Amino acid sequence: MIRVTGMHCATCVATVEKALRAADGVYDASVSLATEKAIVQYNPEKTSVQDLDAAVKGAGFGVLRDTVQIRLGGIHCASCVQTVEKALMSLDGIFSATVNLTTNRAIVEYDAETIGISQMKKAIVGAGFEYLGHEGDELGNQEENQRTREIHNLRNRTLIGFAVSLPLMVLMFSGVMLPIPMTYFMFIVSTPFFIYLAYPIFRAAWGALKNYSLTMDVMYAMGIGVAYGSSVLGTFGIILTSDFLFYETAIMLTAFLTLGSYLEARAKGKTTDAIRKLVELQAKTALVIRENKEYEVPVEELTAGDVILVKPGGKIPVDGEILSGESFIDESMISGEPVPIYKERGAIVTGGTINTTGAITFTATRVGKETYLAQIIQLVETAQASKPSVQKYADTAVTWFIPAVLTIAITAALIWYLALGATALFALTVLISILVVACPCALGLATPTAITVGVGRGAELGILIKNSEVLELSQKITTIIFDKTGTLTRGVPVVTETVLFGLTEGDFLAIASGVESRSEHPLASAVVSYAEKQGIAPMECTEFQAVSGRGVRAKVGGKTVLIGSKTFLSEQGVGLVPSVVDAFEVIQARGETAIGIVTDGVIGGILGISDSVRETSAAAVEELHKMGLIIGMVTGDNERTASAVAKKLGIDFEESEVLPDEKSNIIQAMQTKGNRIAFVGDGINDAPALAVADIGIAIGSGTDVAIESGDIVLVHSDPLDVAAAIQLGRKVMGRIKLNLFWAFAYNSALIPVAAGVLYPLFGITFRPEFAGLAMALSSVTVISLSLLLKRYTPPATVRKTLQQNNY
Repeated sequence: MIRVTGMHCATCVATVEKALRAADGVYDASVSLATEKAIVQYNPEKTSVQDLDAAVKGAGFGVLRDTVQIRLGGIHCASCVQTVEKALMSLDGIFSATVNLTTNRAIVEYDAETIGISQMKKAIVGAGFEYLGHEGDELGNQEENQRTREIHNLRNRTLIGFAVSLPLMVLMFSGVMLPIPMTYFMFIVSTPFFIYLAYPIFRAAWGALKNYSLTMDVMYAMGIGVAYGSSVLGTFGIILTSDFLFYETAIMLTAFLTLGSYLEARAKGKTTDAIRKLVELQAKTALVIRENKEYEVPVEELTAGDVILVKPGGKIPVDGEILSGESFIDESMISGEPVPIYKERGAIVTGGTINTTGAITFTATRVGKETYLAQIIQLVETAQASKPSVQKYADTAVTWFIPAVLTIAITAALIWYLALGATALFALTVLISILVVACPCALGLATPTAITVGVGRGAELGILIKNSEVLELSQKITTIIFDKTGTLTRGVPVVTETVLFGLTEGDFLAIASGVESRSEHPLASAVVSYAEKQGIAPMECTEFQAVSGRGVRAKVGGKTVLIGSKTFLSEQGVGLVPSVVDAFEVIQARGETAIGIVTDGVIGGILGISDSVRETSAAAVEELHKMGLIIGMVTGDNERTASAVAKKLGIDFEESEVLPDEKSNIIQAMQTKGNRIAFVGDGINDAPALAVADIGIAIGSGTDVAIESGDIVLVHSDPLDVAAAIQLGRKVMGRIKLNLFWAFAYNSALIPVAAGVLYPLFGITFRPEFAGLAMALSSVTVISLSLLLKRYTPPATVRKTLQQNNY
């Protein structure tokens, strides 16, 4: 059964049925317009749900998918990732499955009518991995507990491995006489420890082979298995002699492999620190008021409409609206604003913030997954789990890597033994060393670790990146277009100047505020606010009337009052002398709006009103110019105002008098000329433009910005964060490329050394245990390079901090 979207009539039904029936292996298809579902009979050997999905989309309709995020255990390398993805994709009803090696999460798109999570769990366990629950269940702590147990287990196995192998190595070369032959002693002592240490590796290898997959565990099992197996054969003289004793090597090699897994697990855990910090912001309990009594309940049991009490120093548990009380709320952990914000009745509070002073009660409006903090956590986790296109190249390399290494290992051993006349012992050592030193783990970790740390670092800086593809696109952007109002400017008009002609300032503002108090225009509120700040009360106004959208007419104290632009006043027959016209021109030349106040046909004065430019807008434009980007601006303001703002900020081009729905047309026109566009808007009025841009950047004020509004969401209302987001994206992509370079360079250099290419000239060989150490260090190196991103601060952020400290 397929859930189809976008159908409106019987013709749509017929179109979908025709498309489905045309697919190979489909016997029949029946579509219901009422339920919006398609029932398809098909041969699963000839077609799949993915093919049916493609057929519906090809016909111009959509398929409704469910998404689940599954927590996994036992994922150690890129081959493990591919094994799990392959196991999930083999299930009927799965559209896509993406596994992240760093976070150990699988994001699965599926049809809930066809398949359930229990079947996915069965497939994961059957592939030899652990199912640790899914998002939304009550097993959240199981993942963290499992990771802690795994790290402790790996640490203990590593310590035991070295504690046994080092004395055995000393004993092997000391020549000490024992009551029983050395070969038997080594066999008796080594065997139980080898079984204990190597069991997890062999178990994982067997699980992979059962699913017809070649993973690193298979190669490790072959390496240590050959070392131990040849030792046993040599001990009892079966085919091999006592020269083939690798007991201490087998145990030390296993210890090094376990050490590598231990270091990798610890380092991988640090890459998700940002998520853990966000999760720690969430309150565990809340004080709910019911029937005038306080009850402490788990935050999971809260529902919308609950009345919650938060005492001074307490944490706001969920989003809501204050009912009573007043306090200063510390929102720094969410918005980055260091100064607590005063809030009273009617104000919005956000879960995860801190109530610093007074007690407040509020009504819960958003709980559970709907809270702002929960949405941020979900967004960051999804972004960390996504794969950019550069990862596909690494995945392709990993697919061929293990078969290629197996071929090289066997071929090199045979060449040394058969063609070059080396001893069987030397050939066997070469085989083991190659199997152990080769490591696709570094390749598999290069991209996801950098993305995980980079996206998490962005969240700490108030830069929410919704998809890893955005990071890749940040390198390709050529032009950044800003919406002016609320982005480069504060979005709040203020009176900047008064020019009087005959009236006192008190009378002038009393008349102006009296009339404008009846208007809903944004400029009107600026006039009323300005008068209030001057301590001037508005005069009584009657017969208020808005005229042609450019001004107003009213009666104040029996006199007819006109307020509006120079053009409006002229149209109303008001005679403007040269000095008045000049005053209008001076104000407008600065990019401000000029409105005149006329009483009974006589001009009383002019107000200059401006939407003030943010302090950091010019710095943001400068930072973006340093990156070689072209900066544009679109606005609904008149050409003179737009030109003045653009000139002040150093913007390369501007488009004025643009309606909101026309912004997307401007972007598309530039894209057709080969430009890659990032559009910066408020996330509310600019949805079409944000959607059509290559990167949509929504900039808001704290928690007011809509999470779903852009590819990048900037929590702080600072234009410098636009530059910081691009700089962070480019830094992450640069780190991914560096990681991939080291991963490829490591394997390209050490596999030939392990194969013995340096032995004829320099006598250099690679002992298996040292090969194991090198393998461990390769993965740790890549993860460590990614972890350095945690310390990265974009230059634009440094500049923002310096400017804030100077104010």
